[in-house]
Amino acid sequence: MVETNNLVTSSRFDTGFVYQDYISQINVNQDRFEQYYGSVADVLTDDDVDFFKRAVAAGASKVLVLGEDWCPDVYRGMPVIARIAESSGMNMKVFPRDNNLDIMDEFLKNGEHRSIPTFVFYTDEQEYLCHWIERPALATEEMAEITASVEKELEGQSEEVVREARRERVNARFSDWQKYTILELRKQLSEQLGI
Repeated sequence: MVETNNLVTSSRFDTGFVYQDYISQINVNQDRFEQYYGSVADVLTDDDVDFFKRAVAAGASKVLVLGEDWCPDVYRGMPVIARIAESSGMNMKVFPRDNNLDIMDEFLKNGEHRSIPTFVFYTDEQEYLCHWIERPALATEEMAEITASVEKELEGQSEEVVREARRERVNARFSDWQKYTILELRKQLSEQLGI
């Protein structure tokens, strides 16, 4: 379990954005958030919804989300937790990372990186349960493979061409990575809550 300073009291948690309010005020990628919010409906099963309802009943009633609108992992991942929260009755609040670095610094990836999105689960009494950071392990592995493959195939091409080809291949995997995000969240909550 991570050591937390309990910076997020119930009153601070309540100051976060509800998902739709967060989306309505962001500066970039609203279309991508909408696209991936829609695609979650295809990967979140009835069994998943039932599991997350049981998780809420077992104590995981709140989730704090740290993110920024410019980040691909955020516009892929945040819609996943938004759909989970909506379907299970979990209270979700969104905090822009760059305006809440004190919270972010409690949940650094590998103790040093301010990676997003970060999902932090709490009880009704604001007791920390667990957290999940950035992307599923499969996505990290596949991103490295995609990068190596694209760089090899497009050797000698401009950085822009390589970057665009990589982006297209990564984006094509987002739906599967949403599935793996759900699986990892289920595993983590199942272990934490004993369900």
